[in-house]
Amino acid sequence: MSMSLDRREFVKRTSAAAGGLVTGGFLLSGRSAGQDRDMSDNRLVLLGLNALARAHELDYFADGHRGAAMVAAHLLCVENDLSERARRRIVELVDLNWASTPLCKPFPDTTPDPARVAEIGKALVEGGEVLRQVGHNAIFAMLSIKAFRMLPSAATPERIDGVCKLIRSFTPWRDVEPDEDIDPPPFADAAAASRFVLQEASAAIDRFIGFGQGFAGHMLTFGQSLVELAAMGDVQWAESCRTAFRKYVTVTRRGPGPDDKRYPDHQPTESRPTDAEYWENRSNRAVDIGHVFKYPYSYYNLLGRAGDSDLSRTLDAKAYHLF
Repeated sequence: MSMSLDRREFVKRTSAAAGGLVTGGFLLSGRSAGQDRDMSDNRLVLLGLNALARAHELDYFADGHRGAAMVAAHLLCVENDLSERARRRIVELVDLNWASTPLCKPFPDTTPDPARVAEIGKALVEGGEVLRQVGHNAIFAMLSIKAFRMLPSAATPERIDGVCKLIRSFTPWRDVEPDEDIDPPPFADAAAASRFVLQEASAAIDRFIGFGQGFAGHMLTFGQSLVELAAMGDVQWAESCRTAFRKYVTVTRRGPGPDDKRYPDHQPTESRPTDAEYWENRSNRAVDIGHVFKYPYSYYNLLGRAGDSDLSRTLDAKAYHLF
């Protein structure tokens, strides 16, 4: 089965005028329809970097999520060739919820220094083998590094300093000794490591039915961040988080505790985040702190790297729990 079929033939191309939001070739937002389709202006990436760099001054955890989500939203659209309808709605959701807030305001127009992006990786390594707040230090570091490399003109000292402060903000969380039998493949082996992460996420979905799917979702985002770092050539930074990731797998395999809060499950649906209808049916404020963008970005990125049609089918059948 091809990768496109594994993803339920999600690319549903439609007319640019389908939502009534295009007039004379330009969106009502002022961006051209072409830019909205191919995301060539990297606008969401810049908004996300502004938020990631400023989050430490506000609510480092929640606002860091929002910044990471904007970068992930861009990558979700581009990597999966989402239809113009889907992209338009995703951009609209970002605009309605975050783009005009103080979190995303511009930074001073100072001289960029892309070489300093390596300081983010060093800040990540400083965290050592400690599991820090579900691995968000690694998740946010990867998305920041990837975003700066996509948009080197944004790699100004102020933004890089802000992101480094964000990465250093994360505190230990459930920092247990990892089970000895948990040994993920090298993160540089993208296919094998992606399959490992997806298999753990699949098991976590089943294990946490009725308790929310944060553990499964963060298995995707934490694991994918390490695979992606290695794929970008930053193998040392990725492997510095190996013990922390093993600790997270250990915690996740233990399942819900007796006092854990229950949450209603999502109802089964064929709709997926690669469908325009998925985003059009989402209410204007239903983005929370951004998992709605981050989970599917990591999910489809890992599926693409894993190249395992059986695993893709298994996960697609239960993916509604996450999305």
